[in-house]
Amino acid sequence: MSDVHELMIAVDLRDEISASELAELSWHVGIGPRPDRLSIVTEYPVVMEDESGNPVIDDDPYPLLAEQGAASRVGGVLRSTLAPRADPARPGWALTSRQEIHPDGFEKVGELLCWLAGRAHATHLRGNGAVGVGFLRFCEAEVPDVLQVEGGQVNWPD
Repeated sequence: MSDVHELMIAVDLRDEISASELAELSWHVGIGPRPDRLSIVTEYPVVMEDESGNPVIDDDPYPLLAEQGAASRVGGVLRSTLAPRADPARPGWALTSRQEIHPDGFEKVGELLCWLAGRAHATHLRGNGAVGVGFLRFCEAEVPDVLQVEGGQVNWPD
């Protein structure tokens, strides 16, 4: 049995994103180079060994939604894209992503989802104040769970 989940994100963002944030978001979805300075998800701690074999914590940034090609566990294709919205009444950006994710990655991806929720168009706002950002489906499940951000936290399913 595997712990892999299918993550599907579909969110329209308001036109209030700075050029540096847009560059970082483009890197996260695999369509741009890594910026020199990260401001959306800023820490990527990883335990490594120094020359003496002692554990040290290093920072190893990686794009969170950049996998492309055939999925290994959930079927179909993994892909992310970011495009300007075509509707002049709702300018901004449209982001869609389909990725495979292990629960170990929920924390980092959750930081990005919280950032996205804070910039999402009002159409993603639910009656309870949560922001709908997509879906999560365990690889062996038939029906996905709705992913929402509320109070700065993602409602990851149990």
